[in-house]
Amino acid sequence: MRPLAGIRVVDMSRVLSGPLAGRILSDLGADVVKVEPPEGDVSRLWGVNRAGLAGFYTQQNVGKRNMCIDLRAEGGPEMVKRLAAEAQVLIENFRPGVMTRHGLSFAELAESNPALVMLSISGFGQQGPESQRAAYAAVLHGESGWMARTAAMHQQPIQEPHLAVADTNASLHGAIGILAALRVAESTGHGQHIDLAMLDTFLATDEGSQAGLDGVPYTSQGGLVWDGTGGPVLTAGDFRWIWSQLSKTHGLADPSPPDADIPTKRAHRGDAINAFLGSFDTRAAMLAALDEANLAWGDIRTTAEAHASPTAVHRGSSIEIDARDGGTRRVTQTPYRFSGATASSGAVSGVTSNSLAPHRGEHNGEVLAEWLGASRAEIEALRHSGVLVEDVHAANVRTDAHR
Repeated sequence: MRPLAGIRVVDMSRVLSGPLAGRILSDLGADVVKVEPPEGDVSRLWGVNRAGLAGFYTQQNVGKRNMCIDLRAEGGPEMVKRLAAEAQVLIENFRPGVMTRHGLSFAELAESNPALVMLSISGFGQQGPESQRAAYAAVLHGESGWMARTAAMHQQPIQEPHLAVADTNASLHGAIGILAALRVAESTGHGQHIDLAMLDTFLATDEGSQAGLDGVPYTSQGGLVWDGTGGPVLTAGDFRWIWSQLSKTHGLADPSPPDADIPTKRAHRGDAINAFLGSFDTRAAMLAALDEANLAWGDIRTTAEAHASPTAVHRGSSIEIDARDGGTRRVTQTPYRFSGATASSGAVSGVTSNSLAPHRGEHNGEVLAEWLGASRAEIEALRHSGVLVEDVHAANVRTDAHR
């Protein structure tokens, strides 16, 4: 059983914030059809390309089907309207106003599908003084206060973190909003337009921002990295707690001068902790000592090591899928583990999945036949008119399927 089996989703979004929300719904069992423009999602150019499918694009779109519709062609917007009329959910992350210019506003789509749930992700909301600003994750990292606060905490120059937290926050909140709106639609028959601003999602889930509402600087407990036996080791929690636990459990003596100030005491005690953690014959013995002191610790892993860690392997945090070039490639799994349902793009055990990432326009005919009951003649006419577009890989797949 997959929780969202029977739910149809039109995913018109690009890059990360919308596509990841769609990927979550797909892994939960929804039939997600990604609708791309003829120029394709720009993320098709990012990462290792295998069989015409780039790594970044594959991660966010595995398990989806794909249609390529030219909204500039006569009949293009009408085709999206017909799909939306048969769906429960539509996802888009265009700049506010783009969907309306194509006649695809929520009000227009709801005329033929009153129960439709539409998620619109933007940087600063659908309305308001900054709604028309271009918004990428890096912009929101700066606008949210995160970058300035992090730099101040670490007494370092302001730097962009090169991690699209604003996008992934929006994805997760978007998926939650969709599920809540589907519940309302089931109860009332009325859908919802979810206006999700990336700025809102960041401010709502950033504990540093929340502390700032009280006018106080945010103090992160974070983690401290030590020179341990066999390599660095991280301990989580306040320095004073770490010193207290190690001194009580293992008898670490305070090397600080009696009249030392707090910074001097911390420096001397830090040196003592480093010396203690580097004094063991084996790393296992060092970790056992941290456990005995009831301290939370962590290895400093590379990304490859993290995916190969005992827990990640045990839980199937990533799996092999068909790379469509005769081999396989690894993708991450949606992290939900239900007691009596499945939420994944493949088997949780980590064996090879039959899930695929789609080529552009690969499922044009298949989706139109299933969702709209379109005939082969109608589908071919839409191809001929330019409403439907396929890249060479999708065309080859279609040709093979008809042999």
